[in-house]
Amino acid sequence: MISVRVFDPAMCCSTGICGPSVDPQLARFAADLDWLKSQGVAVERFNLSQQPAAFADDAAVKTALETKGEAGLPLVKVNGEVKSSGTYPSRDELAGWAGVRAPAPEVKASSGGCCGPSTKSEEPAPKAAGCCGPASKSESAAEKKSGCC
Repeated sequence: MISVRVFDPAMCCSTGICGPSVDPQLARFAADLDWLKSQGVAVERFNLSQQPAAFADDAAVKTALETKGEAGLPLVKVNGEVKSSGTYPSRDELAGWAGVRAPAPEVKASSGGCCGPSTKSEEPAPKAAGCCGPASKSESAAEKKSGCC
């Protein structure tokens, strides 16, 4: 079984996606790791502030910290080999290193998108249909923000 080990910089929680201001890169990376797990890959994640012994016990991680400091984190190892240091890798990189196939980007079949036709013969989508504007006055602020336009 493929093993991915992630050594994160000091964060308030194990994923870093907590608190009032969440870094979108951390949220993406957490989702990518969950996806890797769903593909049968063993994933372990270590946080410097919560599990310092894991950093001290791993020679490659210890060396990275001694030479680069926290700038060497996050450090990603696949089957014991360092694959990335200092940046969170993409899903495609993780998939390639783990030998799994990354899903193709989801493309929605649509003739013209939610805000207008792709040809002049089509009618534009109504603005109050929910996609480009609120369907009703009772929609929440989050629903209003999720429009595509």
